[in-house]
Amino acid sequence: GWWDGRPPQLEPFLSQGPRGARKVHLPPGPLYRVEGTTLAIPCNVSEFEGPSLQHFEWFLYRLSAPDISIGMVSTRDPNFPYAVFGARVQAGNVSILRLRGNAVELRVRAVRMEDTGIYECYTPTTDSKYQGTYSAKVEVRVIPDQLSVSAAPSSVAKPPFGVRGAMAAPAPQMVLLESQDLLLTCSVASRTQQHTHLAASFTVSAPGSPRLQQEVIGLRQDFALEATGRFALRRLAQELSLVKLGDWKYQMALDRLRPEDSGTYHCTAGEWIQDPDGSWQQITEKRVVLADVSVQTSQLSVSAGPPRALLSPRDALELFCNISGTPVLLLPHVAFAVSWELRKEAAGEGHLVAQLEASGGLVLGQNYANRNTGTRHVSLQKLDSPLGAFRLRIESAQPSDVGSYHCEVQAFSRSPSAEFRPLAILSSEAVSVEVKSQGTVVLGAVAWLPWPTLYRGNTADVRCNVSVESAQDVHLALSWWAELPQPDSSPLGVLLASVDREGVAQLERPPSGGALSVDKVGPQSHRLRLHAVQPSDEGDYHCAVTAWVRSPDRSWYQAASAKSNVVTVYPYPLALDTLLLPLAVGISSALLLGVSILVSVTCCFMARLRKR
Repeated sequence: GWWDGRPPQLEPFLSQGPRGARKVHLPPGPLYRVEGTTLAIPCNVSEFEGPSLQHFEWFLYRLSAPDISIGMVSTRDPNFPYAVFGARVQAGNVSILRLRGNAVELRVRAVRMEDTGIYECYTPTTDSKYQGTYSAKVEVRVIPDQLSVSAAPSSVAKPPFGVRGAMAAPAPQMVLLESQDLLLTCSVASRTQQHTHLAASFTVSAPGSPRLQQEVIGLRQDFALEATGRFALRRLAQELSLVKLGDWKYQMALDRLRPEDSGTYHCTAGEWIQDPDGSWQQITEKRVVLADVSVQTSQLSVSAGPPRALLSPRDALELFCNISGTPVLLLPHVAFAVSWELRKEAAGEGHLVAQLEASGGLVLGQNYANRNTGTRHVSLQKLDSPLGAFRLRIESAQPSDVGSYHCEVQAFSRSPSAEFRPLAILSSEAVSVEVKSQGTVVLGAVAWLPWPTLYRGNTADVRCNVSVESAQDVHLALSWWAELPQPDSSPLGVLLASVDREGVAQLERPPSGGALSVDKVGPQSHRLRLHAVQPSDEGDYHCAVTAWVRSPDRSWYQAASAKSNVVTVYPYPLALDTLLLPLAVGISSALLLGVSILVSVTCCFMARLRKR
């Protein structure tokens, strides 16, 4: 019979028993495929008799000659192909891939426009009877490649961060720091006449492994957005996003970069079409290199100079803060906040001189802009050269400028949304500043009482004599203080009055709540008067004086200060107070006795009333 002539290589396969009519299956058409891609058409046979290993032959009917079959390739006859396909079969560009004994797939690599036509899958009979269908046909239409993908200008022509090398290079070199953001954009477009869907994905290959692509994030043909591998966690942390801008642009944002994000980034575009059977097939794919990204750790160093400065009064003080390291190369995409701090003592607490914020705003320390000193001429600015240099300048140096200066730098990365993210904080070595003496201001203060003996209701007169020795024009400010005794604690210091260097007085309320006044009774003699003193005004009183000198920049500095000795104010009781005391005690005792008798009588009366 028909099985007697089986080739030896078919013996291992089992034979199929009698079944229904043979059926050959192909997907429904038409199938649209893109020129230059691989055409794959599956074919299988069922309900057949004979060996499980079935043979297949493929034919093409071109639209220009629909009645002429052209043999393409066969599983059993190597000489089967017609001349037009012979070379392509020998080169492996037209082949049959066996999937199972009864299923194969025709593969045509680099499909051509002339390959458009009707494809027939034929199965030579192995049945005992000739019944059923022995072939099936499907139409294939080869269409031109209309897909394009390119790096958008935001990724190449105007990179968001530092770029080295020529802009026209296929893979721009981008150097970024940890915590900066990477923004890449690619354009994907298609002019295909058929209804297709586009997909776009961003991939990265690690340095040294250009062929090993890892997908970062992708927008599928069904509009699903997916991030894979370690990037899935980045998306959950809202550090990774992909958005579509307009009709053709896709933009990926990878925030808060890490060193492991270094690599070559690509944009891969795919065009998908839905076949008549409802399945989606990718008909073409293209890829473009966006950038070679190097993510570096922050390596900053800060130095200040000169190491020591010796100035004469009224000289300008200039100090320089120099920042060096990788972030400096990426200005203006890295911003710096620079501040200078002054310490009077090496281990003492520092106070702010000036700060240049990352946004460009200048903030002066409290000691350089207040009511007492006025506003000093202090500037802190970034220099054009060298890169990363900042200068602090204080006009007209004063004795109060003496101390150790430190420059503190905070580095921030600037994201595309203008958000500042901290990179590092560094401080320089100390810079020592000394100011030569222009003449010492010697200040003294003595407090005294013209009338030491006081009685309640009198006016207490406290004097303060001030002595000044100075070659400079000195303005004095004076304040009066009282230390009031407390029953269970140390004395309480209370400010009673003050007179500023302009002669303006500020009065507080004395402990008794009465009135007080201050005036000047001599060239250097000041007076505090407490009117109608009371026992609560008892305490130790002193004066404090401050010498102020005006600088050429119209600001003031404190040249000296002094505190006087203490004098005791003790209001004695009046004689009438002594006489009224026994009377007050007697009245109190009598009142207490009367209340006691009244309570006793009332209790007895109520007790008898209850018995009745």
